[in-house]
Amino acid sequence: MIKSTGKASTIARTLMSRTGFSSSGIILIAILAVLPFIPPFNSEYILRWLVVGAFMAAQAVAFDLTAGFINVVNFGFAAILGVGAYTSAILANTGPHIIVQPGISPWIGIFIGAFASAFLGFILGFLTLRLRGLYAAIMAWFVGIALLGLARTLTPLTRGSLGMSPPSFFDTPSNMPYYYLALGMMITIYIVTKLVTTSHIGLAFKALGQNFDAARASGINPTFYRVFNFTLSCFFAGLLGGFYAHYFVSMTPKAIMHTSKSVETLAIAFIGGRGFLWGGIVVAFPFVFLLEYLRSALPQLPGIHIIIYGVLMILVMIYYPNGVAGFITELKKKLWRLRKPEKT
Repeated sequence: MIKSTGKASTIARTLMSRTGFSSSGIILIAILAVLPFIPPFNSEYILRWLVVGAFMAAQAVAFDLTAGFINVVNFGFAAILGVGAYTSAILANTGPHIIVQPGISPWIGIFIGAFASAFLGFILGFLTLRLRGLYAAIMAWFVGIALLGLARTLTPLTRGSLGMSPPSFFDTPSNMPYYYLALGMMITIYIVTKLVTTSHIGLAFKALGQNFDAARASGINPTFYRVFNFTLSCFFAGLLGGFYAHYFVSMTPKAIMHTSKSVETLAIAFIGGRGFLWGGIVVAFPFVFLLEYLRSALPQLPGIHIIIYGVLMILVMIYYPNGVAGFITELKKKLWRLRKPEKT
């Protein structure tokens, strides 16, 4: 009996290690799961903030897969997310406002949109193969600008600046089901990315990100790993884009695909800590609450969130280059050293 219990505990620890969940992480997820039942978080407007927090956290994880591991900042991330949103919205359309009315269920369209975004990630991976660092980021930015321009000009399909109103996932005004859907997507994206990055594929990602030439000389195929990374990250972006379309049920190219939206995701991922994945989750929820409060309290100062992002990023880069996740990791190590008894 003792042996079987010990074996089960070893398996549980191994599984937690592979999926990146510590005991504190499980406690955090449990808190997030019960939060909507605790006042004042059960009010609809705060529930909406929680939905946005889970949505932004999931974006940060998907973004960090590229920025934190192969060292390429995807400034076209929001545009690729928008491709998933528009694909799902167009497929779900039944009205006369655009030229096609497929009427496909949003639950199916969201995955088709994700695969459309993944295909773009596949192409983008090939486009940036010979580029590194800033040049790859600029190429991703140009692709994002091109996609934004297409969304604005293809008015028979997207209605351009007039916007689209796709159907919602749930026939209810409550934010509760959307919160658990967003939370489930966030956890799934984190587990998948963590499983990938803790495997030999993740080691190849890190090698390419740290020293591209040395990694290639050691036998790592940059074509395969870079394309795989972009494709997976963009798949998740497209999946989240479908969620955006059928949760907010109102979208314009500027509202969803503008570069400033990529910058918001970048800020959360970088402040959270590049290469940790979970740092963006820790940062996203308090940030969303703070910024939404400031937007409602200071409506005369539009765009204040960008200023806050910029200031915090400067402070993090100066004092804690590894972000909040790096700070927490170092703090845990110091506490462990203090608790560890000295050898006599």
